[in-house]
Amino acid sequence: MMLVEEAAPEAGALPVAALRGYLRLASGFAPVEEPTEDAALAGFLRAAIAAVEARTGKVLLRCPFRLRLEEWRDRARQPLPLAPVASVDAVEVTDAAGRVLPVDPGRWRLVPDSQRPLLLPTGALLPAVPGGGFVTVRFTAGFGETWDEVPADLAQAAVMLAARYHDDRGDPQARAAVPFAVSALLEKWRQVRTLAGRGGRT
Repeated sequence: MMLVEEAAPEAGALPVAALRGYLRLASGFAPVEEPTEDAALAGFLRAAIAAVEARTGKVLLRCPFRLRLEEWRDRARQPLPLAPVASVDAVEVTDAAGRVLPVDPGRWRLVPDSQRPLLLPTGALLPAVPGGGFVTVRFTAGFGETWDEVPADLAQAAVMLAARYHDDRGDPQARAAVPFAVSALLEKWRQVRTLAGRGGRT
C-alpha cells in the first residue's frame, strides 16, 4: 500500500492568528507580525498538524489523497486509511502494461464512517486487480476546508504542539516528544485507529 497526499491545505486555512495569540498568552508577548514570521508560524503549524494526524489517523483540513493497492484487502469491502473521508473521487485499475482503466463510479460507493470509512461495491465485488497491476483510489479527506470546522480538541492540540515547536526550534530533538497536555487531547481520537497514517506528498 502507498498513500500520498496530493496537495497540502492552503496557507490561508492555517490558524496563524490563533497560534500567535497562544504564544502571546504563554509568553507575555506576541511574535512580530511580518511575512517572514507568519511563514515560520505556518511551518510550525504544518509540522504540528502532520504530527496530530499521524497519531490519530484523522485529517484536520480537507485535501486530496491517492491510495495505491497491489490488491484489495477484501473485494467485498476496502477500508480507507484516513478519516473522515468527504468523497471518493475516482477508482482506477492499472494493468501490467501500465494502461489505466477508470472504474465506472456506478460500481462502488463510499460509506463515510468517522472512524473506518469503507469503499464498497454496488454489486457483489470490487473490480479485480490484474496480475502485475494495481488499483488507485483517489479520495478527499478532512473535517473541513477551514480551521473552525476542525474539532475543538484536535485544533487546540495542533496549536499547542506548534507553540512547543516554536519554543524549542533550536532543539531538533524536541519534536520527538509530545507534551502530556497534547497527548491528553488526542487520546479519545486514538481509541479507534484507521489502518494507517498519512503517507508522502507529491
